[in-house]
Amino acid sequence: MDSFVSLLTTTNPGFIVMLGGLLAAVSRERITQGVATIGLPVLALFALILNRDWGVDLVTAQFMGFDLVLYRVDALSNIFGIAFLIAAILNGIYAFHRRAPLEDCMALLYAGGAIAGAFVGDLISLFVFWELTAVTSVFLIWASQTRAAYAAGMRYLGIQVLSGVLLLTGAVMFGAATGSTAIQTMDLSDPGALFIFIAFGIKAAFPFLHTWVQDAYPKATVTGAVVLSAFTTKLAVYALARVFPGEDSLIWIGAIMAVFPVFFALIENDLRRVLAYSLNVQVGFMVCAVGVGTSLAINGVAAHAFAHILYKSLLFMGIGAVLYRTGTARATGLGGLYRTMPLTTIFCIIGAAASAALPLFSGYASKSLITSATGKEGYILAWMALIFASAGVVAHSGLKVPYLAFFHRDSGKRPQEAPFNMLLAMAIAAVLCLWLGLPTMIGGANALYALLPHQDYAQDYLADDLWAADHILVQLQVLVFAVLSYFVMRQVKLYPREQAAETLDVDWLYRRPGYELALWAGAVWNKAGPAITASLQNLFGKVTRQIEAAFSPQGTLSRGPLSGGMAVWSAVLLGFVLLLSFITAI
Repeated sequence: MDSFVSLLTTTNPGFIVMLGGLLAAVSRERITQGVATIGLPVLALFALILNRDWGVDLVTAQFMGFDLVLYRVDALSNIFGIAFLIAAILNGIYAFHRRAPLEDCMALLYAGGAIAGAFVGDLISLFVFWELTAVTSVFLIWASQTRAAYAAGMRYLGIQVLSGVLLLTGAVMFGAATGSTAIQTMDLSDPGALFIFIAFGIKAAFPFLHTWVQDAYPKATVTGAVVLSAFTTKLAVYALARVFPGEDSLIWIGAIMAVFPVFFALIENDLRRVLAYSLNVQVGFMVCAVGVGTSLAINGVAAHAFAHILYKSLLFMGIGAVLYRTGTARATGLGGLYRTMPLTTIFCIIGAAASAALPLFSGYASKSLITSATGKEGYILAWMALIFASAGVVAHSGLKVPYLAFFHRDSGKRPQEAPFNMLLAMAIAAVLCLWLGLPTMIGGANALYALLPHQDYAQDYLADDLWAADHILVQLQVLVFAVLSYFVMRQVKLYPREQAAETLDVDWLYRRPGYELALWAGAVWNKAGPAITASLQNLFGKVTRQIEAAFSPQGTLSRGPLSGGMAVWSAVLLGFVLLLSFITAI
């Protein structure tokens, strides 16, 4: 028993989850499906909780001269790992009603890759799991088996693989310059750091690099979108917090990320796309806090990533259940579903409240750390942007999603309640969203703060600031303003109407003009290509014939006295070189 526990505590939890993926691929019985999709992630979580060898390289290897650190735990990786493992368990429960071995396999390999990536200690190992998450997650999109899903999956795969290529390029450059590929704090002036920064930025969905989220996530399967919402962007946030804490540019990148998706979310009709834009907003909070870089800010990154994984998964589960029962996630086709889906309605409202950072919910306990850290460091414009974004989150995730799906008007749909396993997963997530936001005497927020990497700052903030009257008052003011603005604008017809149309984002720049340019280039080549090809072939033939005429055995240089003279002089020069070499050697 002791040897088994020892083996567990020295095994990267991501490997255990990936083992579940391999088992899921061949499972044909419910019991093996449950063991693979739920049992092994639970075992991995148990192993991580038991591990207390923090800061120690537990699993190492060598590859092509590089030192690989395959398992190392510290406070930052621990909190991200726990959040990822909880998400993997919830995903397994949520998807248990259907039989899809390939999708289960890819979901677990994807989750396992993200979990393993959070615990490695070198850039080469990170690259391997970085690419594993890209290759496996695309199958969750293709599993929808539609042409739109296939096209979105190809675009998604292309940009994710590009991120991996940039990461590998930066890792090799950094390793060549420093002699080490260990994951460490970097400056953008370091060799290769800019490539690594852009690679992280693609996966974190920086502005203008973000559209893969809205393009791909809503086209995934009902269960696939829930899995996708938890891992990719948060793995990138973890990597940024690990490698680029205090990088000033991230403050403004994060502030922009938090603000601009609000406008798209307010006019979007597809509620899963609304949640995808909301995901961008919340990741913007985390990126901004990484840029601030103080102990309080990094605590905010970790706490908000943990809370966000839970409540965003809950919201995707709720809308996924609606899609599963009604066949649509578009606001124009929904409404009045609270009558026959009351439990899903309640769980979705809890997720919305946590997303809106309502006091006594998890989002408040985590987001307050970020806004406080930004304000205390004097970044007033960034702080104002985050407050505006907070109001926007209330308007779209906190109000629009549950209101249009379950209330608003009667769509006439009377679907059944979600399957039991879906409800169970939503119930667990909802309880966690509530419990983690409760005051310290009940223990929820205290449990979250006990996981944060900088404990002194965490406990001081928990004791003095989180439940201070001014903090609560500011957040309630934001909430009241957002709620009143939302309903007043709807009442006076100033709020954008939901329309059954596709919302264009900056991807229009390459999906329309880029597509037209490709068509134009193709048409030009069809007309000019044959003539250009014939001219090049003719030129190449002439050059080849001239070279052959001069240098072939029957060529000009091989005939007459010139060739004999050349042979003599070549022998003389060769002998002279050999003589010099002999003298030098002596």
